[in-house]
Amino acid sequence: MDFRVDEDQEALRAGIRSFCEGRVPLDELGRLSGLDRAFWRDLAEMGVFQLRLPEARGGLGLGMSEAVLVFAELGRRLVPGPLVWSHLAAELIPGAAAGEQVIGGLDRMLPGSEPLLIEHLEQLDALLVLRPDGVHRLDPRKLRARAVATPLDPLTPLHEASELPEGERIAGPEAALRLRLTGGALVAAQLFGIAEATQELATAYAKGREQFGRSIGSFQAVKHLLSDMFVRQELARAAAYAAGATLDHPEVGDPARAVSSARVVAGDAALANSRACIQVHGGMGYTWEMPCHYYLKRTWVLASSFGNGEEHCERLAQQVAAGLGP
Repeated sequence: MDFRVDEDQEALRAGIRSFCEGRVPLDELGRLSGLDRAFWRDLAEMGVFQLRLPEARGGLGLGMSEAVLVFAELGRRLVPGPLVWSHLAAELIPGAAAGEQVIGGLDRMLPGSEPLLIEHLEQLDALLVLRPDGVHRLDPRKLRARAVATPLDPLTPLHEASELPEGERIAGPEAALRLRLTGGALVAAQLFGIAEATQELATAYAKGREQFGRSIGSFQAVKHLLSDMFVRQELARAAAYAAGATLDHPEVGDPARAVSSARVVAGDAALANSRACIQVHGGMGYTWEMPCHYYLKRTWVLASSFGNGEEHCERLAQQVAAGLGP
């Protein structure tokens, strides 16, 4: 299997990167509020939601390898909104692929998934809930929920629901498992994008910031920080790309293991690189004017999506133990 990005994939990635950089400037993150419907439709026109739909259904007919590239770019620019859920819903809910419907979701595949925190509730047209018995669709307007006054990520508004109705079952257990696995891979891609972006931000700042008449990037301690960030970024890239490729070609490996590996490696890289980025920026890294802390907060939010790090580590440990035999 060839893991190199081909010419068409590079063009796709470059197009999404250019779009995101033009529409989500890092110096305006503090002024973003809510979810812009026009921007959401523009994302759909770029193919974000219909990427993997067959051409016969109006999609682009691409695979998870391409989806991973796209979602890495969305992650590195901190594009707000229920991106993964709307992408997953494209095959289930009319209008989701075209950006006419904004779809959110809850992962309830494991018991004890409390509290019931719903992202972007006020902007949602439908809510998907993954349960062991299948995929359920709920009307978000009928939920009894209160707004969380200070959400962890200022770009991810939260509501806490007191209860969750059963809703309409629109797909079976196999679909729920597949969507959860796919969602995990797309979240891993976003986390890789964060690891990459924070490494680039820290490196650029270290080159331009001077102390004692020298660029701080010339100091050995800072060099070590930046080198470690780059290594983590590349490990996350390999793991995220491998997850996408394995989902496209399950004959080469276990997709669940590849996705869990990507979630663990990319999650660790995003968290460590976000923290190191703040450290390199010094006191400025904590201010609202700098984007560093936004990356750390988005990492914390994504870390609990489609299974947390502990769950994925446990899954990998069980698979390794099973492979070792008695």
